[in-house]
Amino acid sequence: MTREAELIRRTLEEVEGSADSATAYFYALLFVQYPQVRELFPAAMDVQRDRLFRSLLTAARMFDDGPALQAHFAALGRGHRKYGTLPTHYPAVGECLMRALERYAPRSWGPETESAWVKAYTALSQVMIDAAAEDERHAPAWWRAQVVTHEQRTPDIAVLTVRPDAPYPFRAGQYTSIETPWWPRVWRHYSFASAPRPDGLLVFHVKAVPAGWVSTALVHKARPGDVLRLGPPAGSMTLDDGGDSGLLCLGGGTGIAPIKALVEDVAKRGASRPVEVFYGARTDLDLYDLDPLLRLDRSYPWLSVRPVVAAGRGSVPSVPGELLDAVRRYGPWAAYDGYLSGPPGLIRSGVAALVGAGIPAHRIRHDALEELVNRP
Repeated sequence: MTREAELIRRTLEEVEGSADSATAYFYALLFVQYPQVRELFPAAMDVQRDRLFRSLLTAARMFDDGPALQAHFAALGRGHRKYGTLPTHYPAVGECLMRALERYAPRSWGPETESAWVKAYTALSQVMIDAAAEDERHAPAWWRAQVVTHEQRTPDIAVLTVRPDAPYPFRAGQYTSIETPWWPRVWRHYSFASAPRPDGLLVFHVKAVPAGWVSTALVHKARPGDVLRLGPPAGSMTLDDGGDSGLLCLGGGTGIAPIKALVEDVAKRGASRPVEVFYGARTDLDLYDLDPLLRLDRSYPWLSVRPVVAAGRGSVPSVPGELLDAVRRYGPWAAYDGYLSGPPGLIRSGVAALVGAGIPAHRIRHDALEELVNRP
């Protein structure tokens, strides 16, 4: 660990206990000193405060991994275009961030620490600025997308098909951010539920959650004809080009969406690599997308779909018990690549379970937790 990385981590460890106050102070300072920046943010700032501190923690964890750090912040820079972020905004944010850290990390703050933070922030903000400038050369900041179909699968889950107003390049396994007309400047992440289609349509699975402004609007308000806005695609839970390893795919809840997209991608490539899908749910009523997956299972001999139901047994043939316990009962999995999608708890425990099943950590793909915790 470098000296600069150690100083930055010490600051974050000290400020973590008062993270809410520190981020609130940062935004208050930013909006008072630079009021023109306020219009870039949503009216309600609760989630935005959380996102800032998670981003700082991510940077600290990745500080000594240069390529991963650059890739992460380049993606952030491209994604920030949809908010209207300009290069001139970064110095204002950096100035207020330093003052907030100085106030809430007094024991670890000093000239050397400040120098480390300034150096790191300057380098990372330049990565974001450069990535945004490069992206601007060939892609819009956001796409308009009209809702074509809205299918209510359960009382709180809907499947939406949308038509973007311009070609939208993405890969199966990725996700995007969506803004609805009911909550301007509030964006949430959703995975693509299909591989790229010849007709250019995009499919999303959305579950309404308590206090989830965007998810509730998409499930209960959106109708055909409504126009949404989409940010750029992101995420690395994609297939390796040219790879031929088997795929072990675990999807829980609406996390089955990108898993389904990956299955379609394998089929489109004409590959015969084995694909094992474990689809976890609390009850069989929560297996809202099982029939389409079973149709794929019947169509391709290399595909096996196993629904796993934790509570109760209904009319759907399924593996009883918890998802990860079911995976452990099958196998062996050492020759497979692992793909995980679902709630953060599933991803955390799933990575450990797959490593325990013999899959090396570098062959396990999932969306970064700090990017997806804001799905509502």
